[in-house]
Order: sequence, then C-alpha cells, then structure tokens
Amino acid sequence: MFGRERIEYKTAAQVAGMRRAGLVVAAAHAAVRDAVQPGVTTADLDAVAAKVISDAGATPSFLGYHGYPAVLCVSVNDEIVHGIPGPRVIRRGDVVSVDCGAIVDGWHGDAAFTMVLDDADPADVALSATTERAMWAAVAALASGDRLGVVGDAVEQVVEDADVEYGIVQEYVGHGIGTAMHQPPEVLNYRTRDRGPRLREGLCVAIEPMLTRGARTTRVLDDDWTVVTEDGQRAAHWEHTVAIGPEGIWVTTAADGGVAGLAPFGVTPVEWVA
Repeated sequence: MFGRERIEYKTAAQVAGMRRAGLVVAAAHAAVRDAVQPGVTTADLDAVAAKVISDAGATPSFLGYHGYPAVLCVSVNDEIVHGIPGPRVIRRGDVVSVDCGAIVDGWHGDAAFTMVLDDADPADVALSATTERAMWAAVAALASGDRLGVVGDAVEQVVEDADVEYGIVQEYVGHGIGTAMHQPPEVLNYRTRDRGPRLREGLCVAIEPMLTRGARTTRVLDDDWTVVTEDGQRAAHWEHTVAIGPEGIWVTTAADGGVAGLAPFGVTPVEWVA
C-alpha cells in the first residue's frame, strides 16, 4: 500500500504534538470504559467520546474520514473493526472493541481496546487478553528491533504460545501516523520474508493486532464499513500509537506512556522531550 520512501519521520516537537492528541484519546477511552455496561447503545458510547474530544478542543480523526459517520468505531462480538455506532444495545457477555482517534494541532493519536462484559465466556476473556499481550509484545519489540518486521514476529509468537488456536487478521494492519491518521509504512501483524523498513528515530506507528477465535477470514457488511469474521466467531482488537525516540520508545496514546504494559517485557518507555 505504501512506499517506504514516503515515511514521515518526526522531530521531538512534533512527537510532543502527537502526545497531546494521544492523551485526548486516552481520556476518551477512559470515559468510554466507564460508560460500557449492559443496556447502553453503541451510539451512547460514541456520544461520550465525542464530548471528551470536544471538551479538550480536539477534533475526531474518524468522523468524516472517507465518509465515516461517527467519532468511534465500536465493534461487537463477531465484528472485528470499523463497527458504526448506532442503536445496537450492549448486553452481558458481549465482546466490545472500541477504536478512537483524535487530532490536536494537526497531529493524530489512534488507539483501541477490547472489553468483555460480565457473564463472559472465558474463551472471550482469553481472546482479548492474548490480543492485548500480542500488542504489547509488538510494541516492546520496537525497543530493540532493527526492522519493522519484528512487530509481526512478536504477534505471531504470542499467538503460537497461546493454549488455543487463534486467527490473525491479515487484511487490516497497523500503519504509520502523524500529520495523517494513516501513513506509510504498513505494520503487518504476521511474519513475512520482507523485513520492512529500518527502525529509526522519528518513526511513529500504530500497532494494532486483531485476533479471532476461529478462522482469520473476514467480510464487510452492507454498510461498507463493518468488518466481521466470516465464520461468525468473536474477535478482539487492541492498538496504541508508538514513537521511536533517540533513547527508546514512547507510547503516546497510553496515559502512563506505556509503563505498565511494557513492564512484563522488561522495557521502560522514555519520554521524548522537545
């Protein structure tokens, strides 16, 4: 999709702008987490995020993007990504994935999380936990890797180490991010012979593995947005925006910069100060 020669490398000052956007996304996530409960609609969740973003003086990344009609993507159960908020009511045991982006002074932040509501199937809880671990393993790999292919290596290793077999969605991948929400390079969640571009200072990427309880094959619903598993199995989606600085990596969409998520991998994030 993208040519390597077009990668936008950021300065410390530019990453600081991305951090401001990332903190708005983190605040929207926190508010939506608090709001998710049985009986609310996905549109209710969209309104919560819209208020947080507006109150922060930021702009939603998603609203109007190629005609997308909402602030959030809210994907439930067999929906993998790009679920359009609407009248759907959240129920006990649902798997709810929330993707959010925000723009501050022209810079983007993009992140996603998955929640499994009470009365959950333990297999759904394990699916989300494995997807989250795959994301953090991939983020951690950026701290010591040489090329972007370490992301796919890390995701696949976590999936291979799991007690059950999961599908890794391949049609939808991570991406560069900065002055646009989607930029070069593509960030694959699976191993390939092409190791990708070199990891270097100023590279900012969104890492976002999506796993399924069944086959990895997908289809798009008639709304031309919502992506679902072809076999009807449930899916999970986790994402963070990460900047590579001169002394380490920094998770711009995590309130703590990635401290808690990276700790199990022996990596300490380093804030890139302008």
